[in-house]
Amino acid sequence: MASFSLVIPAKNESIGLERVLPKIVELYPQVELIVVDDGSTDSTAAVAKSHGAKLVSHPYSKGNGAAIKSGVRAASSDVVVFMDADAQHNPEDIAVLLEKLDQGYDMVVGARKGRSSQASIARWAANSFYNKLASWMVNQPIDDLTSGFRAAHRDKFLEFLYMLPNGFSYPTTSTMAFYRAGYSVGFVPIDVSEREGQSHISPLRDGVRFFLIIFKIGTLYSPLKVFFPLSVGLMAMGLLNYGYTYIERGQFTNMSALLMLSSLLVFVFSLISEQIANLQYRP
Repeated sequence: MASFSLVIPAKNESIGLERVLPKIVELYPQVELIVVDDGSTDSTAAVAKSHGAKLVSHPYSKGNGAAIKSGVRAASSDVVVFMDADAQHNPEDIAVLLEKLDQGYDMVVGARKGRSSQASIARWAANSFYNKLASWMVNQPIDDLTSGFRAAHRDKFLEFLYMLPNGFSYPTTSTMAFYRAGYSVGFVPIDVSEREGQSHISPLRDGVRFFLIIFKIGTLYSPLKVFFPLSVGLMAMGLLNYGYTYIERGQFTNMSALLMLSSLLVFVFSLISEQIANLQYRP
């Protein structure tokens, strides 16, 4: 197996790292192991160093996406694998990702099977909705849009580094960016274990954030495809309202005008958004 870089973002994940790092070193002695300490207050840095990892430290917490960016910049191999630090992912599955990548894919994502034991029903349902929405956007089946366990060619991943948010939605952004650029994205089924330590995701705060991801997916990939149906719907309501008021009162009401103008505005702004989105994927 060729050498590769493994980037693990970590914030207060000493327990998970203590469990997973020895397995990684044993299975892949040739790996360039990079742990990005995102402002941890526990022994995350010490655990990483004790297992021979290259440590990249943030002086304060910047977010999971920011840690991914730092790790990719520090990597020196042509292939980069991303893995969570909470011991949910099985290090043996790294070989499965790399094998799929060698089949001609530009990025391969570890797709979680069914509803994992640590995921609430609400979170599982939200992820399923994102997968269906993203699949509709790209006209390709997306098995897991939000999985943080993935492998990619570093040069292609670097093309979209500026687009990645500093928060938790880097998997969504990177997946959609690869599709938008015409790169090949593959998926392999994986099992996940119960996480070690406490999750950094807040149901209330991150629930709102995940809701906003829906709109981000649309504006990132194809704004026109998302907003054109809305424009058509508004125009249809305007015409129906006009037909009703004309038959009943022989009038063209302000509501009909508002709906029709809203339809035109949504359409024009979606066209502009489409052009701006295209600029992000210039060669």
